[in-house]
Amino acid sequence: MENFRRNARQGLEQAALYVRALGKWLILASAAGALCGLLGSLFHVAVESVTKLREAQPWLLYCLPLAGLAIVGLYKLLKTEGQGTNDIFDEVHLGGSISILLVPAIFLGTVLTHLCGGSAGREGAALQMGGALGYRVGRLCGFDERDLRIATTTGMAAFFTALFGTPLTAAVFSIAVVSVDSFYHAALFPALIGALEAYGISCLLGVAPTHFTVDIPALAAGLLVRTGVLAALCGLLSILFCGTIRFTEHHLARYIPCPWLRAVFGGCAVIAMTWLCGTVDYNGAGMNIITAAIEQGDVHPAAFLLKLFFTAVTLGAGFKGGEVVPSFFVGAAFGCAAGPLLGLPAGFAAALGLVSVFCGATNCPLASIVLSVELFGSGGLLYFALACCVSYVLSGYGGLYSSQTILHSKLKGLYINVHTNDSAADTPAKQKKAQTAGPAS
Repeated sequence: MENFRRNARQGLEQAALYVRALGKWLILASAAGALCGLLGSLFHVAVESVTKLREAQPWLLYCLPLAGLAIVGLYKLLKTEGQGTNDIFDEVHLGGSISILLVPAIFLGTVLTHLCGGSAGREGAALQMGGALGYRVGRLCGFDERDLRIATTTGMAAFFTALFGTPLTAAVFSIAVVSVDSFYHAALFPALIGALEAYGISCLLGVAPTHFTVDIPALAAGLLVRTGVLAALCGLLSILFCGTIRFTEHHLARYIPCPWLRAVFGGCAVIAMTWLCGTVDYNGAGMNIITAAIEQGDVHPAAFLLKLFFTAVTLGAGFKGGEVVPSFFVGAAFGCAAGPLLGLPAGFAAALGLVSVFCGATNCPLASIVLSVELFGSGGLLYFALACCVSYVLSGYGGLYSSQTILHSKLKGLYINVHTNDSAADTPAKQKKAQTAGPAS
């Protein structure tokens, strides 16, 4: 009888732990989801509004150098210079503090960039604002350092969803992108609940989810082979995309160390590039070009390279936004141009290219596969899964985020624990060391 009472008491105590944990994460997810859903919807509307204003008032492009000066001044005023997405990742990895002032800084900086025609996305702002807000909610809830990391991830997922309307992708991506191969499953419940709440709020406020209509061919061996070839090319393209952005950022900072002058130079460079191209297709996020590539199979053959250069100059000069939507543009435009040469329908190839370049640039194959379902439907799941796997393996150890870690080799079953964008000499050295030492414990 005594054993029964003891076992019953232990069972109740164990059940209470699960109930408390469930309640804790529900409170976090509800608060972060509501806050990020509201602010994310406002941010989406703001970016869309200034984009329409710029399209109606083309002269705003000539204000881009002034916008760059305003962004530099804003970051200095709020004491957030140098802070960005990598700092959010570092908080999840190592703990630490995220300034709440990063929220207005990246919000206004991204809106100014889009208002005046800088080539950037929105998701960098989403990850930074969502991470900062999630972290702040966790602090208010009295969470310890480990739970604050989950709170940060939850905010990232919720804000990402408010912008793109892809809750499952946002939840998986926000967990997987920080540390490749180390999926922290404890964060999945709050991240998904927060993302779903933000999704519901954004829909109520009139923010339409991102979705494309594309004709997907029936499964066939020949098309699978062609898909693999296109994905391999996209994996190499993702290396070029990330490398060009890093190269431009590094060399602009090296040769123009003054951030004020760098912003003016970058703004003038984007204006000059727009003149030379004779079109504004490569300014802003470029969602209209992405849609045209996927749904109409129509895009300029060199559009992917032009967007790459526009984005590299914009971000390297210090303008704000993100790299994910530009990676969508580059992948979709390349797939649309290269797909027909491989015997693939242009629109379908554009969809494959979008997902493949995103996968190679972020090193997140599972999130990329989920993204394909939420953007294009589940009809081509096997095509997209194959494309993501091929692109992931061939994209190397570079990526958009230098604070991202890759725990295991892409080529062997080895524990290497390298940071994305480690030097070319460093990564093989760590692989060789790991192979000599044997498997990780």
